Amino acid sequence: MVVREENDAIVCIGQASHAWLSGQLARAWGGGAVAPLEPREEICLAAEQHDVGMATWDLTPTLHPQSRRPRSFLQMELPVHLALWSAAPRHLLSQSRYAALLVSMHGTIIYGRSDLSTMNPDRAEPIRAYLEEQRELQARLRAELGASEEEVARNGRLVFAWDWLSLALCLRWPGGDTPSVPLADGTGPLHYLPDEDGGTLSPWPFQTSELLVWCEGRRLKGRYEDEPSMHAALEAAPLVRLEFLLRRTPGPAAPAHPPP
Repeated sequence: MVVREENDAIVCIGQASHAWLSGQLARAWGGGAVAPLEPREEICLAAEQHDVGMATWDLTPTLHPQSRRPRSFLQMELPVHLALWSAAPRHLLSQSRYAALLVSMHGTIIYGRSDLSTMNPDRAEPIRAYLEEQRELQARLRAELGASEEEVARNGRLVFAWDWLSLALCLRWPGGDTPSVPLADGTGPLHYLPDEDGGTLSPWPFQTSELLVWCEGRRLKGRYEDEPSMHAALEAAPLVRLEFLLRRTPGPAAPAHPPP
């Protein structure tokens, strides 16, 4: 669950809807500034389904005891989060093994950033076991698909960058650089600057001159003492469509008259 604060309420955005927004970014990707997607359809599917493991959980999220609201993805308990991420690739294996591979990679990118050497063993060991299990799965899928480790790593970074940008839009993150993506002349980040409608990006990575993307959530008011009452309120909460307009970062103004 992605939880967006809005005055006296929150908008509860299902992880699958936030991932749908990532898929819209993926399908619009292209143009002279970025490298083409290959294989395009499989990468776009993975972007749209990268949080497929959370879809059922988000229908009846657990209650956070302090906020007395639905837990956000940042507040999930580790065993639950790891179990959902372990299961996620299997949801895609009968649809696209390449997409399943990228979904598995997305989870290991997230947990692979952890410094397990400084972590409490009760937390570090389950993460280490998850990473080993998923990396074994990834090696098997790469071999079956005949995909190189370099290619899959490149495409995994793309899914991670679209995830970052989707979350930045949904959660009103301040401006900053996305994770590095394959550019036409190497690799590097895109610079994102938010505004009240969405934001600007440089270099511009999409096929159109501007891009409108959206996702859905439910506007939830109040705080709850138990999960059944919270679930009933969430089911009855008004549906919200969140739209974000992305545009090129404006360049310097052109001179009034061309130089001689």
